[in-house]
Amino acid sequence: MQQTSPVRLATRRSPLALWQANWVADRLREHGYETELVMLTSRGDADQSPIDGTRGVGVFTKRIQQALLDDEADVAVHSLKDLPTETDPAFHLAAVPVRAAVGDCLISRSGRTLDELPAQAKIGTGSRRRAAQLLHVRDDLTIEPIRGNVQSRLQQLKDGRFDAIVLAEAGLSRLEMAEQATERLPIASMLPAPGQGALGVETRADDVRTREIAALLDDAATRAAVTAERIVLSHLSGGCLAPIAALARLEDETLHLQAVVLSTDGKTRLFHEGREPLAAARQLGIEVAEKLRHDGADALVAAAR
Repeated sequence: MQQTSPVRLATRRSPLALWQANWVADRLREHGYETELVMLTSRGDADQSPIDGTRGVGVFTKRIQQALLDDEADVAVHSLKDLPTETDPAFHLAAVPVRAAVGDCLISRSGRTLDELPAQAKIGTGSRRRAAQLLHVRDDLTIEPIRGNVQSRLQQLKDGRFDAIVLAEAGLSRLEMAEQATERLPIASMLPAPGQGALGVETRADDVRTREIAALLDDAATRAAVTAERIVLSHLSGGCLAPIAALARLEDETLHLQAVVLSTDGKTRLFHEGREPLAAARQLGIEVAEKLRHDGADALVAAAR
């Protein structure tokens, strides 16, 4: 083994968060490093009230970031879409590993697809991005908030609180629950959250040794894609609550970025896309965000706060 003390990984206690932390731990062990998990409870886990404009940004990430500052852990493992885009000089995003599935799935109690659900069907989602895109496709739906981990959301569906719910495909796959999905929602009508399906492996900025270890897991193409997506979000000052979606994919060594901004009722949908070389991911994000701002994105984002 390449070091005497194990790399300590801070993680939330939910089954999905533990899967993610164990996945990172397994990859580090493949590189010869011993690991151990430091399991924590975030404010987002403890507080099950709906996420709104007064809470939401960082509720799942701040506790495990604090563990780094307090030297309880060396590495924080995040769902990248939960990590705020505002940079903190105390932390360093050391790795963005190869990405999993990026899309969203509909799970309906009746087995009906989105098109087949009856008028006024009750859809559970805690995401304004998902809600706005659902309403853009079908303005007759009733969208209601839902909280909890994947298992508790599925139980709420089973208990009849909703006709259907929407969950990330990556989470279902990682928990070996992909068979629960009624349908994979088309990317054309349900663009994902910036960073969806990707993990963020974070260290203290001044911990050079751990930064170098974690960087072994970095995937250049995934990092470039999520960088472009997250730049759209930060350039629009959207935070995690605004109805903003973005997806970048590598096509023939060129990064192709698509992004949308919607009104919360789904009636207004702004869409733009762009292409740049892989090395210009940040510039691509800015270019697409500026196109959206030119069309009125700032007003839609402000209205969503």
